[in-house]
Amino acid sequence: MTSILANSAAARINAPTVHRLPNGLTIVAEQMPVEAVNLSLWLGVGSAVETDDINGMAHFLEHMIFKGSARLQSGEFEREIEQRGAVTNAATSQDYTYYYITTAPKDFATLAPLQIEVVLNAAIPDVAFERERSVVLEEIRRSEDNPRRRTYYRLMEAAFEHLPYRRPVLGPSEVIEHLKSQQMRDFHATWYRPQSITASVVGNLPVEQLIEIVAAGFAQAEAHRSEPISFCPPDLPELSPEAAFTGIQRYEHIDNSLQQARLGILWRVPGMADLPQTYALDVLASILGQGRTARLVRDLREERGLVSGISVSNMTYIRQGLFYISAQLPVENLDTVEALILDHIRRLHLELISEAEIQRVRTLVANRYIFGNETPSDRASLYGYYQSIIGDLAPALSYPDQIQSLNAQALQAAVQQYLAPDAYRVVVLKPQA
Repeated sequence: MTSILANSAAARINAPTVHRLPNGLTIVAEQMPVEAVNLSLWLGVGSAVETDDINGMAHFLEHMIFKGSARLQSGEFEREIEQRGAVTNAATSQDYTYYYITTAPKDFATLAPLQIEVVLNAAIPDVAFERERSVVLEEIRRSEDNPRRRTYYRLMEAAFEHLPYRRPVLGPSEVIEHLKSQQMRDFHATWYRPQSITASVVGNLPVEQLIEIVAAGFAQAEAHRSEPISFCPPDLPELSPEAAFTGIQRYEHIDNSLQQARLGILWRVPGMADLPQTYALDVLASILGQGRTARLVRDLREERGLVSGISVSNMTYIRQGLFYISAQLPVENLDTVEALILDHIRRLHLELISEAEIQRVRTLVANRYIFGNETPSDRASLYGYYQSIIGDLAPALSYPDQIQSLNAQALQAAVQQYLAPDAYRVVVLKPQA
């Protein structure tokens, strides 16, 4: 089944074709007049599907994918990539894992099947597993030595009590130290199936040829799988969004490595499962904390000099989102800055945002969308993310129009519904006094 998607303002830029195969694989393909092809294999499988006793498995498996298959020796895939001047990499998050290659169009038919082979048929040999365990443990140690990462972990622990987003994607060292290679093979066999994969491919080859190469690569890889291809994911617990905060709750930590304090103010908000509710929050994050003229940046950093840095993010996971304001500042300014941030939130409750401020964000979003569509990898990532996370490309293409349609009343309604000035969580990390 094949369908071509286009959408009003985005139609001038994007026109992907969605093709679904009988084996459950979804292929999103688009020809783009740039002399490269990017193939991104997206799985809606990240740390959120793990249980506590295998926390970190999805990321560890990402490392092991590059250790070869029964048909490709460890390192052979990378050698083939490098010999042709192509690039490959991967990433794991809470809600997804993806692997990509970017090649010259003339090399795509040769390299794409190799990428599909190592992803679908990873061997996960015992010796390589033990060797890579040390690499992952070192990555965990480095992340724990990073003040920004430590601050993020503290924020997530405070934000969520039950949802798996509170756990680190890398997992704790004590869990990684005890994982078994057979557990990983079972995890891979369960989740790394065509039914779980979106193959997003963009570049300078005809769409029919892109689809044909990818489909043939999967057919070949499936033919060499050692186990049946029936798909039976485990029963996962029902994970509902957590309730909005009631009252103000504070978490304070001493971090001897810091030179300045870190302040985080958090609200639980809708996630990808309630996508229409996220657009106004994206705009509010921009108005408050993105760019030198954003309200908090201009007031607290540029004019008052109370913080050395401040930003606002609307993080959107599948089951829930997190709207948070983070600042880096001298310890003696903590109380003042928190009070001023909440003054800004109260002002948004009471006063409509000016048309000029809204238009700044509309322009910013429109330009980011255009700039973020300039390369095959940009587009393949956009399509792969939306298709693997929500099973629909339309929101990816309509995003600029959704932002353009928001007015001051809609933004004020979102503030009043989700950003209570008397119900939030505060996380503070202080250097040793």
